[in-house]
Amino acid sequence: MKRGEKPSPGRYPIGQGEAELLRDPDRDNGWVINVQGVPQSYVDLDDPTHLAFEYMRLLGDVVDRLKDGPLDAVHIGGAGCTLARYVAATRPGSRQVVYELDGRLVELVREHLPLKQFQNLKIRVADGGKGVPGMPDASDDLLVLDAFSGAEMPVALASAEFTAQAARVLRDDGVYLANVADGNGLGFARRLAATVAEAFPHTLLLGDPGVLRGRRFGNLILAGSRAPLPVSELTRVSAGRPLPARCLDTEELARFSAGHRPIRDGEPIAAPVPPPAVFGRS
Repeated sequence: MKRGEKPSPGRYPIGQGEAELLRDPDRDNGWVINVQGVPQSYVDLDDPTHLAFEYMRLLGDVVDRLKDGPLDAVHIGGAGCTLARYVAATRPGSRQVVYELDGRLVELVREHLPLKQFQNLKIRVADGGKGVPGMPDASDDLLVLDAFSGAEMPVALASAEFTAQAARVLRDDGVYLANVADGNGLGFARRLAATVAEAFPHTLLLGDPGVLRGRRFGNLILAGSRAPLPVSELTRVSAGRPLPARCLDTEELARFSAGHRPIRDGEPIAAPVPPPAVFGRS
């Protein structure tokens, strides 16, 4: 895309089938990427700090409360690279790597939602589950797992084995963030919470109260660290949002996941998918 040109809305073939690029009618340069009918990313090309999706705002809230200054960050799952853009804008000088398995989706984003202005932000067309084990120990401040194939999270990335690798590459005060989608009973989210708690002594969960009560399908944010997490600040900020969220601390999260085992590689377990009505699908 040439300077001054606008992205072109439409449908584009990608590795997962088809992506749709939609203009936000309420913001001049806001764009949504749908994959298989599921909204995957929202990008505002004029304001990378605008996080339209509520779960992404929760991720941003955690990032805002990490240590001051630039961050070394790894993102597993890219799509529009919304959070990576946010980190680049709010933490100048940050070094970031985004793993995105779908090469044609990366081409779409590079052509229509350019990233060239963000220095030290690299996209690797690769499986993050295979890339992270090759990274050095204690090399990063932040590792974000936000990977979906359509509406389904790859279970291999939810495993205790992958989470242990994530913990290995983080520094002592580094933070692991995982976006998980779940609904009735929250069985998968409870097992993932147990998985994160096995790898990190300090954990928290952020989510819509209705989702936490199992009243509807939605996104929950899990965090883990070797260092204490900013629970009190996140509790206050999340409760004050237009769409309030709850924050569960380490002890509350232990009760949330009580009786649920960590997820292990090779288990015959499927990640939950939303009911068709959630995204207007039939």
